[in-house]
Amino acid sequence: MLLQGLSAVWEAVPLPAFLLFLALLLIIADCRKRRRPKGFPPGPPSLPFLGNMLHMDPKKPHESMQKLVEKYGKIFSLQIGSMWIVSVNGLHLVKEALVHQGENFVDRPRFPLSEIFGISGLINSNGKSWKEQRRFALTTLRNFGLGKRSLEERIQEETRYLTDAIEDEKGQPFDPRFQINNAVSNIICSITFGNRYEYHDSQFRKLLHLFDDAINLQTSLWIQAYNAFPTVMKYLPGPHQTAFKNWGKIKAFVKENIEKHKANWSPSQTRDFIDAYLNEMAKEDAPASFHEENLLQSTLDLFFAGTDTTSTTLQWALLYMAVYPEVQAKVQGEIDSVIGQSRLPAMDDREHMPYTNAVIHETQRKSNIFPFNAPRMTSRDTTLAGFHLPKGTVCFAPLTSVLLDKEEWETPNVFNPGHFLENGQFKKREAFLPFSAGKRVCLGEQLARMELFLFFTALLQKFTFQAPKDVILNLDFRVVFTLCPQPYRICALPR
Repeated sequence: MLLQGLSAVWEAVPLPAFLLFLALLLIIADCRKRRRPKGFPPGPPSLPFLGNMLHMDPKKPHESMQKLVEKYGKIFSLQIGSMWIVSVNGLHLVKEALVHQGENFVDRPRFPLSEIFGISGLINSNGKSWKEQRRFALTTLRNFGLGKRSLEERIQEETRYLTDAIEDEKGQPFDPRFQINNAVSNIICSITFGNRYEYHDSQFRKLLHLFDDAINLQTSLWIQAYNAFPTVMKYLPGPHQTAFKNWGKIKAFVKENIEKHKANWSPSQTRDFIDAYLNEMAKEDAPASFHEENLLQSTLDLFFAGTDTTSTTLQWALLYMAVYPEVQAKVQGEIDSVIGQSRLPAMDDREHMPYTNAVIHETQRKSNIFPFNAPRMTSRDTTLAGFHLPKGTVCFAPLTSVLLDKEEWETPNVFNPGHFLENGQFKKREAFLPFSAGKRVCLGEQLARMELFLFFTALLQKFTFQAPKDVILNLDFRVVFTLCPQPYRICALPR
């Protein structure tokens, strides 16, 4: 009888009405999931299925977040797809979360993309495995010269190759991106793989292009849609599939290097990070986290982090020098006074070059290359600014909210080296956090600082950078994994 009744109802109800009824049921069910959790920070109302995705300008997402700060305060919540996210802003709250409550915000969340780009290694792992991998990586980097003269000499040697490559352009307009990428990547490659790659090496240049393309697609709408709707998106064609293929090719490059190391590995001769990791894996009492997947992902993480961020900062630095020739001239005057033209810059020079140091710091601040910071997840129930954040809450602590905070900087939206100067001397600033803070602070910070100073001063020692004839350079950016300058061409005139 029941089946007959349902059949009669089915026949009596028009199909459009039934589909409308079904859609309403789905919307009601979705809206029930969209209720802001009890005790959560305030935030904008969300749409069914999309959440707050439309609140984000894909071309300027970090600026969209700052508009929400102005409306809802320094801690607010929003939804991306079906996921609730808390945004923590401003120096005080960022330090409260990442430093003072560091243990509560130490974990990385698991996004659908994490399964593709890796949940092991140094960046996305959690718990005991992450602590063991990070401790080992820091120790190994120190053993291979981090903070020592040997690594400084390695960087100095690479500056010669870079300046020679730029000199070959003979003052004609060129895009410096891939020369800089190659130079910076060679430093981390020498530590991880034990060798550097020539700038005309077509295979390595192709790899850097793949790397660049994969990063460019990371923050695209297609990738964000995959994070929000992975079940559907993984079957659809689109740029996200290209990003996954490129990432697979980059992984294959790292795997090939690991296999070569295994073929001629000798425990008595530790040449680089891969050898050191193989030695650790071979120990009888090695922790369980030391296995081949973590070796692959840790090496990939070092290669990725050691190439992109420093290279992007140097690209901004050259662009700023061409746009602000008076700043460039002042840096060059300091270089000529302290170093001259007869030798390479050295780290000991930095303390005698307050203006150059200030310009490098201001480049990092103003370029704001990592605006969102890497996401965190609460490892236990906690309270922040009076709001309850249960275990597993995804949090962002945007560096934009610190590096461009009008409460911390005199002219936050202006390129102004004076932010880091006081009475002609270099001045440290608490709100200078381009490497993040707390337990997950960038483990390559010391290496990046060395590279930025040595590469930047070597380039300005040898060249004056300016716009090509009849070209007006601008400071427009594109949002990829980092905030990069729009591709530009520049002239490097020998001094």
